[in-house]
Amino acid sequence: MEKGVENAKEIEISILGNDRPIASVCGQIISSNEFYDYNAKYVDGKSKAVIPADLPNDIAIKIKEIAIKIFKILDTAGMTRTDFLVTKDKVYFNEINTIPGFTSISMYPKLFEKSGIPYKELLDSLINLALERAAEKSALSTTYKPKEDWYKKP
Repeated sequence: MEKGVENAKEIEISILGNDRPIASVCGQIISSNEFYDYNAKYVDGKSKAVIPADLPNDIAIKIKEIAIKIFKILDTAGMTRTDFLVTKDKVYFNEINTIPGFTSISMYPKLFEKSGIPYKELLDSLINLALERAAEKSALSTTYKPKEDWYKKP
């Protein structure tokens, strides 16, 4: 059980990249319910996404920096969406989504669209990032063959 964060804005930001990630603009979810639950997200059609989020510039920059730092610390790759709760005086990291939604209502592609990366270009980037990561992993040595019988000698 965690203490709730009262009067907080739910802010989301998309990250794209491998070793040199970039962040989208911040977006805000205004839920039709007390919580952004299944009904608020998919059923009632009353929740709203505000892109870019109504945030002071210094807070938006701080959120981008934190999201990129989290992306790197966790050694994630390709894409993530990181969620925050923001009050008038604090920024709280909420969660990271390593496989964020990619539907017509999903924030991940919407945030990058508003950041100047259209859907098709975003897909191309994700494919290229996956190929880059696969090439890096296949170049790693994952087996070890010791010199013959070294462990049997007295």
